[in-house]
Amino acid sequence: MAPSFGTSGLRGLVSELTDDLVADYVHAFLSTLDSCETLYVGRDLRPSSPDIASLICRVAEQAGADVIDCGALGTPALALASMGASAAAIMVTGSHIPADRNGLKFYLPDGEISKADETAINMAYANRKRFNGTGGSYMENTTAEPRYVARYIGAFGAASLTGLRIGIYRHSSVARDTMEHIFTGLGAEIVPLAHSDSFIPVDTEAVDTETRSELADWCRTHGLDAIASTDGDADRPMLTDATGKVIPGDVLGVLTAQVLNAKAVVTPVSSNDMVRRLPDFDAVQLTKIGSPFVIAGMEALRDSLPDVIGFEANGGFLLGFNATINSPLSPLPTRDCMLPMIAPLFAAKVAGQSLAELVAGLPPCFTAADRLQNIDRSKADVFLSRLIENEPIRAAFFSSFGTIASIDLTDGLRMDFISGDVVHLRPSGNAPEFRIYAQSNSEARAWDVVAQTKDAVAGPLM
Repeated sequence: MAPSFGTSGLRGLVSELTDDLVADYVHAFLSTLDSCETLYVGRDLRPSSPDIASLICRVAEQAGADVIDCGALGTPALALASMGASAAAIMVTGSHIPADRNGLKFYLPDGEISKADETAINMAYANRKRFNGTGGSYMENTTAEPRYVARYIGAFGAASLTGLRIGIYRHSSVARDTMEHIFTGLGAEIVPLAHSDSFIPVDTEAVDTETRSELADWCRTHGLDAIASTDGDADRPMLTDATGKVIPGDVLGVLTAQVLNAKAVVTPVSSNDMVRRLPDFDAVQLTKIGSPFVIAGMEALRDSLPDVIGFEANGGFLLGFNATINSPLSPLPTRDCMLPMIAPLFAAKVAGQSLAELVAGLPPCFTAADRLQNIDRSKADVFLSRLIENEPIRAAFFSSFGTIASIDLTDGLRMDFISGDVVHLRPSGNAPEFRIYAQSNSEARAWDVVAQTKDAVAGPLM
């Protein structure tokens, strides 16, 4: 399957991300920019990323762009730097997917590309458009990561997390040092955990059983208040409570929105329904899955409700307004991992509670998620289409969950059952995976629904 755009940029097998293809996409992207000839470049820690990033820098420089090479750093740190300089950016990352795959994330001077921008880039690529700039320089930037660190220490205060003992699950996250710098700067004591020199595809939205067990063991062994981590390119958070229990990303999003006093929330249809059950927000808008759709929703609300934020079920948080905590925090309308980890820890400390107690104060609405990997995409499309289009087949397939009260086709197939259970199915937009989401009134039931659904779906897809 040739590299293609999904919910988070261009993705494909490393073997298919040839020099010619990458070069053509660099030219295509640059040719769509309006009066911008500066390109910031960053990368994650997967083995193929340095060579791809070097190629991008070389192609862009030779085409007449002024290249700022930021090296290895998180996607939100790169976006903060490039947007602050009114420059475009390309991040080389495959996010949470295995190391045999990689990709490119494109940023305009004012933030992530939209679906319309994606179409324009693809058209320019198909037409083999060439960019001819008036510059052509190269320099390395060593200030982007420190600037990102300073953003959060300044906003929350240097002693805001004093007294907390936080484990940093380092694995191969490009932000592993960044996390340590930020939490130390906020006054916490950090305990580095499980550093890896090999790339590990950590999916914060579907943490496997073995990793969950390790998280619990680390908390007990080291007496931790929490464990923090991210996916490969640091646009998705992972935060546990003191028992090592992973707090779902959309719950982190709700807690963070409360800390920021946001009045409007935009989030995908896969997110926890608790955000709609709280009185804190004047508007909640549901979208398709993917940050471009969340950003579009935020922009649509901004005129009437300027204090708007967005978050995804994976925890990636988008700040759309000038917030104030201890000090001002400027907008960063791209998926970020640090804000939705710091804010709940800060809120719990201010309230004199543990993270578990803070979460327990939210409406009782529980989600779970899993995935089938290495699926046949064509089989998945046929399977899902049959469920969507044929009511008797749909009812029979999910008969064990009772009567379906309603369906939502915003993104894939979401079914609300009379019992209160929810099942949401969709193929991944950028990997050969099939996503399964569930929701129920108890955590155990949510995980049971996911497990039953995964077993049922595996037959037709695998």
